[in-house]
Amino acid sequence: MKTVSFTEFRKHASTLFSDVENGEKLLIVRHGKAIAEINPVSNESKTPSWKNQGLRLSIKGAELSSAIIAERERENVL
Repeated sequence: MKTVSFTEFRKHASTLFSDVENGEKLLIVRHGKAIAEINPVSNESKTPSWKNQGLRLSIKGAELSSAIIAERERENVL
């Protein structure tokens, strides 16, 4: 892992990103404190969590929907 100062990163960002493309990891420090870590993207094909199938809830019958409609009518929501 290569450690670079924030100022050096700003001045040489293009070159440093080329290093990252070649597999190098970067640690960016400002005033001696680590503020960011830049890693190359893994070659694994990961599916984003928002594309995974969601949980499906089901209930038998129409009792729930009837209860919701009745409650909304009592509260004059409809």
